[in-house]
Amino acid sequence: MALPAPHLDDRRFQDLVDDAKRLVQRRCPEWTDHNVSDPGVTLIETFAYLVDQLLYRLNRVPDRHYVKFLDLLGITPFPPAVASTDVTFWLSAPRDAPVVVSAGTHVATVRAEHVEPVTFETLRELTVPPCRLVRVVTVPDGGQPTDRTGELGGVDRLPAFADPPAAGDAVLFGLDVPVPGCAVLLTMDWVVAGRGVDPTNPPLAWEAWTDEGWVACPVERDTTGALNRAGEVVLHVPAGHAASVVARQRAGWLRCRLREPVAGQPFFHAPPRLGRAQAATVGGTVEACHAELIAGESLGASEGVPGQRFTVQRAPIVAADGAVEIEVGTADGWQTWREVASFADSGPEDRHVCVDRAGGEIRFGPAVRQPDGAVRRYGAVPPKGAVVRIPAYRTGGGRQGNVAARALTVLRDPVPFVSTVSNRAAATGGVDGESLAETSVRGPLTLRTRERAVTTEDYEQLARQAAPEVLRVRCVPAGDGSTAVRVLVVPALGEHRDADDDVARFAALRPREETLERIRSFLDARRCVGARVLVEPPFYQGVTVVAQVRARPRATGSAADLRRRALRALYDYLDPVRGGPDGTGWPFGRPVQSGELHAVLQRVDGVDLVEDVRLFGADPTTGDRGEAVQRIELNVNALAFSYGHQVRVST
Repeated sequence: MALPAPHLDDRRFQDLVDDAKRLVQRRCPEWTDHNVSDPGVTLIETFAYLVDQLLYRLNRVPDRHYVKFLDLLGITPFPPAVASTDVTFWLSAPRDAPVVVSAGTHVATVRAEHVEPVTFETLRELTVPPCRLVRVVTVPDGGQPTDRTGELGGVDRLPAFADPPAAGDAVLFGLDVPVPGCAVLLTMDWVVAGRGVDPTNPPLAWEAWTDEGWVACPVERDTTGALNRAGEVVLHVPAGHAASVVARQRAGWLRCRLREPVAGQPFFHAPPRLGRAQAATVGGTVEACHAELIAGESLGASEGVPGQRFTVQRAPIVAADGAVEIEVGTADGWQTWREVASFADSGPEDRHVCVDRAGGEIRFGPAVRQPDGAVRRYGAVPPKGAVVRIPAYRTGGGRQGNVAARALTVLRDPVPFVSTVSNRAAATGGVDGESLAETSVRGPLTLRTRERAVTTEDYEQLARQAAPEVLRVRCVPAGDGSTAVRVLVVPALGEHRDADDDVARFAALRPREETLERIRSFLDARRCVGARVLVEPPFYQGVTVVAQVRARPRATGSAADLRRRALRALYDYLDPVRGGPDGTGWPFGRPVQSGELHAVLQRVDGVDLVEDVRLFGADPTTGDRGEAVQRIELNVNALAFSYGHQVRVST
């Protein structure tokens, strides 16, 4: 706990007025009218008001000293973190030539009243190549592939699977070229032959071949009714899509595989039959972030002295960037100066700079007088008159970038042959810059850790330092009797989330692999010898609440509105990011009890009586639900996750 800052003078306005009136009685006893209507009292109150303002500024001196001490220690606020997501550019029609979407293309949310649009920028160039279907191959479970391309368009349509079908059977579609990161349209003519299957819930898995094996392809649209009628399937092909040889034919392969049905899911009684098939590329997906790239900004001219400071025009420099590089113009061209954490190990000829990303300040090495009187330079000094510039940096970031899925629909920079744009998943990772109060709390913790991880608090503090964009970090023992520790990471999510899409919400709680690897590498260099660090997301225990509530008589709104409010209250309370009693996320290891959910529902506007509440443990990945219980225990590495709540409203 930080020491409280002392009040150098704790007198307030009324204290000053009372002191002045007592002095009046002592020095001027003939002045007897001390009412507020007296002109003299008005003067006293005026001077008391001015003195109160001076005392307020005086009491701010300890805070200013504290901030200056933090500055001397090199502790600066964390800059904002950048939200990112994958954005899909949809073509107006399939093309015969590649379509290129340049890096730096801007997409945004729709402008609303009193709300500025949120703009994202693509991080790399996207090429959408044309493709066509050249091969169709069937592979029975455990059997050899058979090229069936010649049977397309024949009188006898080719069966996609064995007869009878079995889990593991697959039909492969070979493209003439790989289409990594693209959206592929498969137009197929099926007939009603795959009897027994539910058209809305078929046991099918679409996959694409990559260098790491078969990888699942998200399905954007499927109008074939479980391969039983002519229709279209739009697949998002993963970025690692590569060519391979199947049935002695080299192609970029996509496949539709029969998987084991889950409980209650109907299975195929007969194989579906394919008459014709075509393929075309209709879009491409690229990563975009909520930050703007600033290129080639000139910072000014060097004065040729140590300790120079320059400031970029568009602060802050967001935390998503790697090391910042600075270029100094000389007679021999541009010299590159690299960023370091401090000048402590810099020599007089080392071209080093320190960067305050939150303030956008670039600092060159100082000259320090040594105890023997000599002056040592920590870092080189740019020549006098040399132009200093920053080749590229990104600015922006913040929590407002955590937009919902399908929110980025405005193409700010027109791209030929691209008609629409959208983001399939919600953007994550956006965090506001660190406030002064948060930096003041972090300062003593930084001094205590000294870049070494010993206690659980040390691991948590260093993990936040490695990845400021994460929202919650918790360190717990591995639980296997070893010296390993688990560092649990929860990413920052957007304010607006679709409570009905539990699958999308669960997928968004998985931190990016790049973030986990960055934390893992940072902690590995600072852990104790013999300690093993596991950086991973928490275990999310799905919790399903089935409740029945009675509406208040003559309450405004319909039963459907009351049900929506009750569901929203449950989703908000049992939320790993903003739920729990304090609204800061469900506490790690805290059990879920039906009694507190009674109270949550009772506070919902329009609820007269909570008649019944039942808890069920659920698996968010499979949807399986356990028996009704009154209390769900959570391990120290677990968080509660709302899954499939049901509320019934009676009147």
